[in-house]
Amino acid sequence: MAFISTRSAPAGSSATRTSGGNGAFTPKPAAKVNYAAAQAVAKQKANEKKAKTYKLPLGELAIFTQQLASLLTAGLPLVQCLEALQDQTEDPVFRIIIRDVRIEISQGGSFSNSVKLYPKSFNSLFISMVEAGEASGALAEILSKVAIYFESSVKLTKKVKSAMTYPIAVIGLAFALVNVLLIFVIPVFAAMFADFGAKLPAPTQFLIDLSDFLKSNFFYLAAAGYGVFWGVQKFVSTPRGRRVKDVSLIKAPIFGSLIHKIALSRFCRTYATLIRSGVPILRTLEIVASASNKTQVEDACAEIAKHVSQGGQVSEVLAANAFFPPMMKHMVKAGESTGNVDGMMNKVADFYDTESEATVASLTSLIEPLLIVFLGVVVGGIVMAMFLPIFQLGAVAGGMQ
Repeated sequence: MAFISTRSAPAGSSATRTSGGNGAFTPKPAAKVNYAAAQAVAKQKANEKKAKTYKLPLGELAIFTQQLASLLTAGLPLVQCLEALQDQTEDPVFRIIIRDVRIEISQGGSFSNSVKLYPKSFNSLFISMVEAGEASGALAEILSKVAIYFESSVKLTKKVKSAMTYPIAVIGLAFALVNVLLIFVIPVFAAMFADFGAKLPAPTQFLIDLSDFLKSNFFYLAAAGYGVFWGVQKFVSTPRGRRVKDVSLIKAPIFGSLIHKIALSRFCRTYATLIRSGVPILRTLEIVASASNKTQVEDACAEIAKHVSQGGQVSEVLAANAFFPPMMKHMVKAGESTGNVDGMMNKVADFYDTESEATVASLTSLIEPLLIVFLGVVVGGIVMAMFLPIFQLGAVAGGMQ
């Protein structure tokens, strides 16, 4: 006859004692730890720590600025606008930044001082425009101008990157293909040609020697390449290195003209946007210099600031600087005489934006056939050099018959 035990398990026990015919214990599943909640808390803390140094992409900042301007234009209070943008932002780190800015404003701080706490996310142009908007009471209108400026910059950058992606990808693929042929394929042909016992043609012998060199020194070459790359990066990070890099880019044979036009367009557009929004000219020049990322523009802005503080005009400095073309100098001078410098600067920026887009389109159409020819010459030359001994062997065999 079977007995069922009625003795209760000790408090905190994870098993209940039941005995059937064999008196065995049936374990009760232990409580599962909520790892998902712990991971969410840890991720939130990591994002909050990252927020102070988070660099927001310009495209995301453009979207945020445009949406904020639209909400302010609709008549919503600033705190409510930020709360709405916080809820709909997908970037978790930027969501924390918007939350902290909103809390700072709710506690009595100004919008400009709140965004200054995150200089990596909100650039100096955005901060200065917010200050101008708060001072003039036209924050929504000024933010709309900033959003248009950011969107045009992002649009031009995307066009340039898309034009550069194709040639970089093709050249990288060609480089990888040539290395595979030299390291893995050519040694097979070299072993076969060694059995001929005849002198190889000069192109074939050169490729075989190059293949042997790469195979025996691949590690050293890779280390040397990394060392050169690291050294160049270190040099470019210095003031003298930046200057050398900027001068070299402007003088580059194919892309130099495009880089120059983009720099001129950014200078004019930034200057016009800030001046039209009521930012003082000396502060405008500081922002233009930092936003240009070109030493030539930084030097010109410093010279303009010094000249203007002494009672001079912007066009006088531009006329003495070879970086700025004559057309731009005359347009700025005309704007100064009519009191419409920002309007003239915007027209110059539109002109160089159009020129940049046309240059990108022409480069794209020109690069494609050049890359095809390049691939044909490189890969075809390697193939021909390796088959040349076979062709000669066939000719000798045909002559012996």
